[in-house]
Amino acid sequence: MIDLLFRTLTRTLILGTLLFSATNAAAETVAVRFTLDWKIQGVHAPFYLAQQRGYFADQGLDVTIDQGEGSAATVSRVLSGAYDAGFGDMNAIIQTAAKSPDRAPVMVYQIYNQPPFAVLTTADGPTESVADFPGHTFGGPAGSAATKLFPAMLEASDINPDSVSITNVAPQLQEQLLNRGDVDAALVFNVTSYMNLVSQGRDPQADYRWFAYGDHGLDIYSNGVMVSQAMIADHPEAVEGLVKAINHAMQDIIQDPDAGIAAVKQREAFIDADAERKRLDYAMTHLIVSDESREIGIGDVSTQRLSRSIDTIADLYDLESKPLAETVFTDRFLPPRDQRLP
Repeated sequence: MIDLLFRTLTRTLILGTLLFSATNAAAETVAVRFTLDWKIQGVHAPFYLAQQRGYFADQGLDVTIDQGEGSAATVSRVLSGAYDAGFGDMNAIIQTAAKSPDRAPVMVYQIYNQPPFAVLTTADGPTESVADFPGHTFGGPAGSAATKLFPAMLEASDINPDSVSITNVAPQLQEQLLNRGDVDAALVFNVTSYMNLVSQGRDPQADYRWFAYGDHGLDIYSNGVMVSQAMIADHPEAVEGLVKAINHAMQDIIQDPDAGIAAVKQREAFIDADAERKRLDYAMTHLIVSDESREIGIGDVSTQRLSRSIDTIADLYDLESKPLAETVFTDRFLPPRDQRLP
């Protein structure tokens, strides 16, 4: 009788321990709703590789990744509480923080060290240098960041913004209108326009000139991983884990880009893997890896440069106040520098 009671008690204790462990494990898993900036592309490889290889799960995270509606829209999605984190534009954070400092998302892992905005001209066109811009017609979507920031790029190059004409064009027609000669130049998001030209059978390097805003005085940051202030307050360990997982995948992709594209392909079977590999390579070379990121590591920023960026955005958009650099970006969740070097 005593043996029976002992065995029963032992089984009960074991079962209770197992149930407690399972419940505790479930409680430690944090669900994260993550939004991209746009439809799924090769540049999103770090997020899908981190998911595929279990890097998120290793950090106790259950991450759901959704397509986006634009880099600035990522800020709105996180601000609304619909998403906990996302891949979006630093400059949109700056604008939001000027109005809602207590609610604006915070950048925690800066990916695009260089701005992806550029003036695109044909190699045989009339604009061979920035000095040739005055007197010509530029096409750009009215609401795009490239169009909004163009006057600041001109001023940084000592060119009067009134000396050029900007005509509103549909985003999907920019390259066609340029090729047809309807405009002398297009104001583009380079990593997108590059692939549009490839899909049209053009050679983006030989057939065109690219005037990157970052090379002509507009020293601003762009897309990175942002999180809500609520996530930082309620789940700081989850924020750290999210950044650690994405950085792990980024380092993997630097060593093996095809692995990143395979992860994207697994999620979105209809993508052109070869084209998206070219897009990823272009982004890595022109946006992610720079002299600065080689020095401070991918994910970090220069506080001085960010402060200058804030000044630029505040002046351009007539912001009522200028948020401090530490309110729009924090490095507290970054892995050590030597783990982030490209």
